[in-house]
Amino acid sequence: MTSSTRDETPGPAAVPAEGPLPNTVVVPADEDPVSAAGSEVFGGPPGRRALLGVNWWTPAKFLVLIAIATYVLGMMQKLPCYEDGWFHGATTQYTHACYSDIPHLFSGRGFADGLHPYLDPLPQPSPDMQYLEYPVLTGLFMQIAAWLTTTGGTIQDREQWFWMVNAGMLMVCAVVTVVALSRTHRRRPWDALLFALAPCLALDSTINWDLLAVALTAVAMAYWSGSRPGWAGVFIGLATAAKLYPVLLLGPILVLCWRSGRWRAFGQALGGATAAWLLVDLPIMAANFKGWATFYTFSQTRKEDFGSFWLILMQDRGRQLSTLNTWIGALLVLCCLGVGWLALSAPRRPRLAQLAFLVVAAFVLTNKVYSPQYVLWLVPLAALARPRWRDFLIWQTCEVLYFLGVWSYLAYSGDSKQHGIGQDWYHLAIVLHLVGTLYLCFLVVRDILHPDRDPVRWDGSDDPSGGVLDFAPDRFVLGTARRLREDESYAEYAPEGELDWLVEVDTTKR
Repeated sequence: MTSSTRDETPGPAAVPAEGPLPNTVVVPADEDPVSAAGSEVFGGPPGRRALLGVNWWTPAKFLVLIAIATYVLGMMQKLPCYEDGWFHGATTQYTHACYSDIPHLFSGRGFADGLHPYLDPLPQPSPDMQYLEYPVLTGLFMQIAAWLTTTGGTIQDREQWFWMVNAGMLMVCAVVTVVALSRTHRRRPWDALLFALAPCLALDSTINWDLLAVALTAVAMAYWSGSRPGWAGVFIGLATAAKLYPVLLLGPILVLCWRSGRWRAFGQALGGATAAWLLVDLPIMAANFKGWATFYTFSQTRKEDFGSFWLILMQDRGRQLSTLNTWIGALLVLCCLGVGWLALSAPRRPRLAQLAFLVVAAFVLTNKVYSPQYVLWLVPLAALARPRWRDFLIWQTCEVLYFLGVWSYLAYSGDSKQHGIGQDWYHLAIVLHLVGTLYLCFLVVRDILHPDRDPVRWDGSDDPSGGVLDFAPDRFVLGTARRLREDESYAEYAPEGELDWLVEVDTTKR
């Protein structure tokens, strides 16, 4: 990397063998073997006297260019479908792995006819879906794109234009995401390169509108890291108005604030999230409650679908599970309770990004459907939770194989020629996705239980994205953390200043 800086101020800075100097920016090539090997393409890691990033060419600007390049490659990958694959031959878009919901929903959800989402019924409604089945902010995003789409030409021309407009707007979301990530870990802006170069960013960004929620969630994480919990809550609320999963971040914030006694910060985040969500959703609720509720009712009534382990179970047993929602809810609650216990009992308070990744991964793994673009929810959180290229690329490889597998299976099942893979091979693709995600979850949990293995904390950091929680002393702990406080060995885990608080508590007891 030739655009990094070793110090916040101009001038040479040497990096000792035991880790970076205080107030320095961490360069991946100095601490990550895969990154160091990759940097050889550009002449090797930066030297000890590198004066990089001290002028106009900052890490954020370099990351934006990389993210745009990756995104454009993904748009080029959709070119076979853009030309005619979305319109001629049902399986062409699958055999070329270039499917996108965007052009199909332009007509299928009434935008081509000038219908208003949530207010006007769909052109061809079904009993369980009579209005647009997306959250309100995503519907607004789609409506803006429809307003910018030409009203002349054939329906195919208009669908192509609609896709291009959405692709441009979603590119802005990708840029916002990478900038927010670079500003979340203050000493580790280059961790955002994991997102900017992620293969799934190229492959999945224009399948659906998930990048909108991803960008808002990344901004929320950046505001939290800047000790602005109220604004973090606002963007969590906006992200939840675009997709459901961001609301899960309030869980990790709750348990971490509980452990550190920072209840005011949690209250500000919760209040901001609630106010922002209501501001967006209340007008639509008042105008047509049934239209607003379609997203939630459709999510509840839909059956097991592509990408989930529930699909494997149902296809193997040959019948559906009538209590599927109950099982999913119970598993998700158990997973979240497990993450909560981990947060309160770990020897050292976990980082917010670690817990956020775990709860969103739990949601993805237990859900009744896993669309390929859902991986975008996890990519920014993975870059913050475990910024190690080897593990990240192993996981991304599993996700790319699933991406290819699902389209190949749809091509096989949607055409009499059966070009693609059958059900057994598709089940293997689902298992690869599950195993890859569980592998990364295992590493994050291991880092939490053994803080000395955490790639972020190895240089003495506590929680660069923790905001008011960074180096905060513990106030409430359970399990292992409580036992460690009675053991002198706790000193190796304790953040700076926490032992002083423990001495005060012990003196008070005596």
